[in-house]
Amino acid sequence: MELVSGLWRQELWLPPGVTWEDMKRLGPSARPRPHDLLLTLPLALAFVALRFLFERFLAPPLGSSLGVRDRTLVCAAPSSPLESYYRQHSRTPTQKEMLSLVSQSGKTLRQIEIWFRLRRNQDRPSQTKKFGEAAWRFFFYSAAFIAGLCCLINRPWFWDLRECWSQYPLQPMESTHYWYYMLELGFYESLLLRISVDVKRKDFREQVIHHLATIFLLSFSYCANYIRIGTLVMLLHDSSDILLESAKMFNYGTGWRKTCDSLFVVFSAVFLITRLVIFPSKIIHTTLVLSMEVFEPFFGYYFFNVLLMVLQALHLFWAGLILRMIYKFHQGKMEKDERSDDESEVEDEDKEEEHEQDASCCWDKERLNSKLSVLTNSCVLNNFTNHRASDSDRMRKAQ
Repeated sequence: MELVSGLWRQELWLPPGVTWEDMKRLGPSARPRPHDLLLTLPLALAFVALRFLFERFLAPPLGSSLGVRDRTLVCAAPSSPLESYYRQHSRTPTQKEMLSLVSQSGKTLRQIEIWFRLRRNQDRPSQTKKFGEAAWRFFFYSAAFIAGLCCLINRPWFWDLRECWSQYPLQPMESTHYWYYMLELGFYESLLLRISVDVKRKDFREQVIHHLATIFLLSFSYCANYIRIGTLVMLLHDSSDILLESAKMFNYGTGWRKTCDSLFVVFSAVFLITRLVIFPSKIIHTTLVLSMEVFEPFFGYYFFNVLLMVLQALHLFWAGLILRMIYKFHQGKMEKDERSDDESEVEDEDKEEEHEQDASCCWDKERLNSKLSVLTNSCVLNNFTNHRASDSDRMRKAQ
């Protein structure tokens, strides 16, 4: 109890001179209450169930209409020693480890290499699964952005950021902003619940950090009544996420390369402007500088800005990936998502197989050419011998 009472000390959540009794004057429905956040847990479970239905029944026909096709894979032949090693030790054994498996499995080294490659391909996510995830996020971000824009565009703090701190923290909360917060929190909690079974990419750790930072940021900003600036942060992030997920959807389909490239260019511009220009110059500047015109620093002020800095660091990380993709795009080499481990490994292994096939084909051609050359040389030699023999016969007859 002492820990809980210490956690909710007003010095941690409210500026100096403001108490919880002052917040109660806003009324029960017009002030944020910490126990309201418990609603996000059933909302997260509802989002998980709704996503399951969406990916099961709506995403497949939508993907088929865009030409999404699953890759045809050759399954690895059943082998108990190799399967147990694959599951318990490593998916990519070294050369020394594969040599030890030769006697256990009764296969050659080359057969073991092929078996592990085919087995890894079996565990890779299908195009349909990746399309379903992108489509689900696209529809949520689109709905959240439209709803957020409708409930904010006629508010004074949308146009003048100083209004975010007018009479703070005694600012009444509107019901639309309440549900905007609850739904966004529930959605990010559902992403965190599903992240272990979603398609894993190179920025898996950064995604976990992003989801946790977003949940802490929204939860704390709600309890401390940072709702006005919090709604602007959510709206700003959703604007570029819509374009990212739509570009992924068209990327997984066939025949949409130009559309995907165009969406990627627009997404890159929007992301770099909103995350690297507007977010630090407007949002962070507002919370760091403009808020000090109304109240003195307190724990919540530092904690909230630290979370914003964490988000900004992640923005810089993803901006580096985007700039790298832009460079490859101009070089004509961008064929996959820079964040995808699975896609890059499949392509590398496909190239390795094609290289091996080309090498064997070239070897067969060289062997065939050598046989032809031997045959040709023998024919020339026989003709030359016969020609010399006929010349000597004619010489004897003439004599």
